[in-house]
Amino acid sequence: MSKSKVVIVTGVSSGIGRVTAEKFAQQGCQVFGTVRNMAKATPLPGVQLIEMDVQDIASIQRAIQGVMERAQRIDVLVNNAGVSMLGATEETSMSEAAWMFETNVFGILRTSQAVLPHMRAQGSGRIVNVSSVLGFLPAPYMGLYSATKHAVEGLSETLDQEVRQFGVRVSLVEPGFTKSQLDANAPQARNKIPAYNSERELVAQAIAKSIGTAPGPDGVANTIVSAALGSWRMRHTPKGQASLLAKLRRFMPAGPVDQSLRKSFGLS
Repeated sequence: MSKSKVVIVTGVSSGIGRVTAEKFAQQGCQVFGTVRNMAKATPLPGVQLIEMDVQDIASIQRAIQGVMERAQRIDVLVNNAGVSMLGATEETSMSEAAWMFETNVFGILRTSQAVLPHMRAQGSGRIVNVSSVLGFLPAPYMGLYSATKHAVEGLSETLDQEVRQFGVRVSLVEPGFTKSQLDANAPQARNKIPAYNSERELVAQAIAKSIGTAPGPDGVANTIVSAALGSWRMRHTPKGQASLLAKLRRFMPAGPVDQSLRKSFGLS
């Protein structure tokens, strides 16, 4: 395992991204962590913070150029920055849906397009996209978030087919619920439809309970580092709930999987 990889991790202000950046630094990597507002950022030992907004292509280009000027190469890009929302599909506005896609999908597209010319030129690289178990499973009242993660899965698999000719590979990490600000502080759709109130509240309570008993970011961060620096494979699910759900989806009939999911979200 190389001790001198140049790594970019997006969204290191807190949670999974912050712990992941720390773990890369502990591996001896030269780590750049992105934050949206440098003035509000908390220093991270061993990590060089750079200002970057994944919704702003000019911001991304400035950040990537800054990394190239300092490090002369980019070996790993971890697309971690993401947002979430709770709400019935019918009551989620187009602007709220666009906000999620702009960050979770188009953010990955923008940053990947920005680093790929450098990875192609050097003949190597690894892109790790942080998806979710909701990238292969449905989740009531998280339909648009789930849609973004399904999109990330398709984009990642296709991109890997295209760039492996240049020595670049793409992988997915699919965590379950994690104790982090993303899950705990996810907003709800603003324009609520009363007909959904009862079930939405049940799902919100089930999610809060799951987050309360969920592990911290360490396991997901270890999985990301392994996906980036270890032998390539497309999908990586952290040990525990995420790994179990992946096996259930793969091996169990659709009916029992559906029943199990509804029960886990507090639905009959």
